[in-house]
Amino acid sequence: MLRALLLYLSQAQWARNMVTGWRVAWRVASRFVAGETLEEAVALVKELNRRGFYVTLDHLGEYTSNEAEAVRSTDEAIEIIEAIENEDLQSGLSIKLSQIGMAIDEALCENNLHRILMAAQKYGIFVRIDMEDSTYVDRTLDLYQKMRQSFGIDTIGLVLQSYLYRSLKDAEQVTQDGTRIRLVKGAYKEPGEVAFPEKADVDAEFDRITEVLIKAALKTGCVEAGPKLPPLIAIASHDDLRVRYAKAAAEKAGLTRRTVEFQMLNGIRRDLQDSLLAEGYPVRIYVPWGSEWYPYMVRRLAERPANLWFFISNLLRR
Repeated sequence: MLRALLLYLSQAQWARNMVTGWRVAWRVASRFVAGETLEEAVALVKELNRRGFYVTLDHLGEYTSNEAEAVRSTDEAIEIIEAIENEDLQSGLSIKLSQIGMAIDEALCENNLHRILMAAQKYGIFVRIDMEDSTYVDRTLDLYQKMRQSFGIDTIGLVLQSYLYRSLKDAEQVTQDGTRIRLVKGAYKEPGEVAFPEKADVDAEFDRITEVLIKAALKTGCVEAGPKLPPLIAIASHDDLRVRYAKAAAEKAGLTRRTVEFQMLNGIRRDLQDSLLAEGYPVRIYVPWGSEWYPYMVRRLAERPANLWFFISNLLRR
C-alpha cells in the first residue's frame, strides 16, 4: 500500500510542486542525485572512479511532450558522451526512450537514438536503454533489435525487469545473440495482469532470470567487465539475498568474478558496494543528475523503507 502511494506521488504534479519547494527535499535527493549540472556529475564520477567503481551516467528526465524537448534531450545525451571521452571517465550512458521522443513519434525517437549511438560508437562508449513501464516494452525491444543490427552488442544493451511476467521469456530470447542485460526488479506501478504483485514472486523470478543470463554468458562468451563496457551479466540489486544467489550461481557455473558485474544506485547500500568491490567483483554505480530529480527520488523512497526513514528524519530536522 505504501509503495503504491509513493509511486503515485512520483507522478503527481501537485505533489511535485509542493515537495520541490522544500529545502529538505533536495537535501534528501542529493544522497541519490549527483547534482543539477553535468559538471557536478563529472566530479562525482571521477571520485567514484578513483575509488575503483565504474559508472553509468543518466540525465534525469522522461516522457518529453514535444519534439523540441526530445531533440534537446538527445543533444544533452551526446554532450554526456563527449564529456565521458574528454574527461576520460570510466562510464557508460543510460537513456530512456520516452526522454527522446518515443511517446511523441516513434520515427523521431529512432532518429534521436541513432544520433546518440553514432556518437557513442565513435568513442567506444556503451549505451544502455532503460526499460520503462510495461506499455513501452514491445516498442523498446523492437527498436533495440533494429539498432543492434547497425551498432552491435558492444555499443547498445538493455534493461529487463523481473516483476513483469514476460521478462523471463524476453531474457531467453534477447540473450541468444549476447545482448548485455542489466537485470532489475522494477520500480513502476503495474497492474496485476502484467506484473507479479508479491515481492517473493519478484525475487524468485529475479533469480530465474539470473540463471538465464549465466547460461547465456557460458554459451556466447564470458566477457570480462571493462571501464566502459559491461559484461553480459549485470545484476542490479541492493538485496543481499539476490546478490548472494547470483554470486553462488555464477561460481557454480565456473564464471570468474570479472564476468559478473553488480550495479547499484548512487547513495544506496554503500556498504554492499564496498564489500563487493573488495571481493574482486566489478561494481558499476548508476549516477543520475539533472533538475528532474523529484520522480527519481520518490521512486527510491518507494523501493526501501530505510530510504523513506532517511527522508522523514531529515524532514523532522527542518
